[in-house]
Amino acid sequence: MQTTSTNICERLCNKSICEISLLLNIPQSTVSSIITKWKQLGTTATQPQSGRPLKKTERGQHMLKRTVH
Repeated sequence: MQTTSTNICERLCNKSICEISLLLNIPQSTVSSIITKWKQLGTTATQPQSGRPLKKTERGQHMLKRTVH
């Protein structure tokens, strides 16, 4: 799998945002935001967001109790 991403990277390395957008058939704004995120954070993974965490389901609570005991 790493070979595939390396090949894609090599093909897109010296391309403009417009060319990458056309090659991958995605909007230029998406390409631009991905590049910006990479330059700022060094990753394109989703970062933790602020806000209230999701409520645990009964199943999740049961699994948590089993793990702790």
